[in-house]
Amino acid sequence: MLCKLSMAPLAFSFFFILITFFSSSSEAGSVGINYGRVANDLPTPAKVVELLKAQGLNRVKLYDTDATVLTAFANSGIKVVVAMPNELLANAAADQSFTDAWVQANISTYYPATQIEAIAVGNEVFVDPNNTTKFLVPAMKNVHASLTKYNLDKNIKISSPIALSALQNSFPASSGSFKTELVEPVIKPMLDLLRQTGSYLMVNAYPFFAYAANSDKISLDYALFKENPGVVDSGNGLKYTNLFDAQIDAVFAAMSALKYEDVKIAVSETGWPSAGDSNEIGASPDNAASYNGNLVKRVMSGSGTPLKQNESLDVFLFALFNENQKTGPTSERNYGLFYPTEKKVYDIPLTAEEIKEAPPSGVGKSQVPVSGEVSTTTSKGQTWCVASGGSSEKKLQNALNYACGEGGADCTPIQPGATCYNPNTLEAHASYAFNSYYQKKARASGTCDFGGTAYVVTQPPKYGNCEFPTGY
Repeated sequence: MLCKLSMAPLAFSFFFILITFFSSSSEAGSVGINYGRVANDLPTPAKVVELLKAQGLNRVKLYDTDATVLTAFANSGIKVVVAMPNELLANAAADQSFTDAWVQANISTYYPATQIEAIAVGNEVFVDPNNTTKFLVPAMKNVHASLTKYNLDKNIKISSPIALSALQNSFPASSGSFKTELVEPVIKPMLDLLRQTGSYLMVNAYPFFAYAANSDKISLDYALFKENPGVVDSGNGLKYTNLFDAQIDAVFAAMSALKYEDVKIAVSETGWPSAGDSNEIGASPDNAASYNGNLVKRVMSGSGTPLKQNESLDVFLFALFNENQKTGPTSERNYGLFYPTEKKVYDIPLTAEEIKEAPPSGVGKSQVPVSGEVSTTTSKGQTWCVASGGSSEKKLQNALNYACGEGGADCTPIQPGATCYNPNTLEAHASYAFNSYYQKKARASGTCDFGGTAYVVTQPPKYGNCEFPTGY
């Protein structure tokens, strides 16, 4: 679950990160997905299992130990990460008999039929408003002791997802360091425990938040793994071609400074919203498809970060579904790869086989129809580019000016008296201009973005009697 308290914009104070988890010997990393359930319209857990199988996903992360869910995953071949919620940490820290009972009821009852591979003890505890930080390490120790008691400790790891806000410094990546007040009380004891138990640090990493807070300093292409000039780290001279790697290495640098460079990292959450409020710059279906699609391609490549070149990445995308009961800004309810109907919000490759079949962009089919239901039309079919109604007037006007000017769109039809002047609204005019640019660029991936003010649809836009062209 995203903890918005950890997402505050500090220029280049990004989020946390990453790396090999269970399969350090494999060439490629792994891609799993977070299955959140803060919604009242989701399919049954049994249907979710079938959906994951159909998508080739064999690793899932939960936010609790719900009996119905764990039972549904039994004998599915899907590995599961479960969670002990923050509200149980105080009891877990105080008494091992509590964790004995919890492990027996929530873990050993389902294992090994349900392939539980790890327990996330708490979630983003350092920013929990209930001040549960002091309970974290004692709770983790007791959970591990209980796993040992039931002979489960060799197969089930313990960890705790942390947000990048635990870093004092994160830019440049080489200067990464943990907040001073966390180091002795909790960071070092936790890393000690992870080292002793052969576990790894879970990190929630969101380049989206760093970009949205610093879009004047961070290139969108850099945030979306697209082609860009890159950024050279002034501290170590290494070149970074994407923000995700830079975030990852900031965590590695922070761990290295404390002499824990041998502890692995796994990305327990990362994603990009397909919709957001007007101030959530970059939230759009096209950008979400680009980020997640390119991230999967990057993980499957098996390459490491500039600081850890030989270590593959393991990540859990956030999230499986759009969750309609999540609180906070619009983005919080729009991280899903799927609608609750099980139809895709956008189409990206999720397996190595799909990557081989995908277009060179690595994103695949990524269009969202106006109705909100996903069509099967691919990027090679009939698609159009339209303005996002949630964009600010200033951003939309600037994007329109670019499209009609430097972008070379044909804006003659939206001039006064011309065929598409009416309706005379900024959104209608911007949509026509954006689509003209998109079609002239042969509907290439990334050409329907305009700073997050546009997205692709698979149904013909309708603004008065104006017809939008589909090609030039």
